[in-house]
Amino acid sequence: MQNTLIISTGGTFNKIYNSLNGELIIDKESHSIKTISKLWLCNLNFINIIGKDSLEITEEDRELLYQTIINSHYEHIVIIHGTDTMDITAKYLAKKVINKSVVLTGAMVPYSIDPIEATANLSSALGYVKMLDSHDIYIVMNGVFGKYNRIIKNREKGEFIYKL
Repeated sequence: MQNTLIISTGGTFNKIYNSLNGELIIDKESHSIKTISKLWLCNLNFINIIGKDSLEITEEDRELLYQTIINSHYEHIVIIHGTDTMDITAKYLAKKVINKSVVLTGAMVPYSIDPIEATANLSSALGYVKMLDSHDIYIVMNGVFGKYNRIIKNREKGEFIYKL
């Protein structure tokens, strides 16, 4: 995993329960990734930026993400992102990022509530980005893999699907 960077932007993947007000809040330290790394007995290269639900991500946040990607020496990057606007961020990056393979992933259920989906999505994204032979923007969610413009969130069914 030395050649891959994980950028955590927040999203449901990183939400934790706040016992003071009963709300789910973003864990800006990404303890979930630290836990996964420890359980996998490996060191994942990751950074935290933005720390928001994807519905709150702005164009300025997307520009920060883009700048982080292009200023990184990594060729393979996985972005943990909220699912509601993952497609918008992917389109934004696709217009600007070159010479990098970028995979966006996330979770519909917080890692802190049930770690299975988040862990599976991160595992899939890490494996997928390693096997890519072309630079582009991709989405990996719930066993669905592909270029950003082929993977969509079906809001009626609450799942990601491959768009033909």
